[in-house]
Amino acid sequence: MTKHSQKAAELFKQGYNCSQSVVGAFCEELGIDFDTAIKLVSPLGGGMGRLREVCGAVSGMFLLTGIVFGYTEPNNLEVKGKLYERVQELAKRFKAKRSTIICRELLEGVETSDSPEPSERTEEYYLKRPCLKIIEDAAQIFEDYLSEQKQQNVTEKFR
Repeated sequence: MTKHSQKAAELFKQGYNCSQSVVGAFCEELGIDFDTAIKLVSPLGGGMGRLREVCGAVSGMFLLTGIVFGYTEPNNLEVKGKLYERVQELAKRFKAKRSTIICRELLEGVETSDSPEPSERTEEYYLKRPCLKIIEDAAQIFEDYLSEQKQQNVTEKFR
C-alpha cells in the first residue's frame, strides 16, 4: 500500500465518501484546500449521490486529473483531447483491476439502495463492501499515473 492509498483508506474509515477519500488523499501534495475539495466532491459518493452510477473513487481520480492536467482554454481542442485521453487511460487501468467503473456493478452481490439516506458506517458495513479496497486501488492507480507523468516531465504541478 502506498502513501496515498493508505491516506485514502484512513479518510474512508473516518466516514468520508469514496470520492472524498481519494481526492482528500492528494490535497496536501497538490496544494489544494482540503475543506473546499471535500465539499466540492461530496455529491459524488455512492456512484454520484447514491445513484450507483460511476464509482465515486473513480470520479475522484478524474477530478484529480482535471486539477493536475486540466485546461483553461475552452477552444483548445488539442489540450481538451489530451485530458480526455488521460481520463480514458485511468478508466482503462481501473477496469483492468476491477472490470468496471460503475458503482452498482462493483457492489454486485451487496445489498444496496439508491435511497438518498446514507448507510451507517458500522463494522458490518466495512466487512461486506469492497469499497475500502476500491478506494485504495483508485488512489494507487492515480499515484502511479502521476509518478509516470512526473518521470516524463509532463506535469509541473505535482511536487
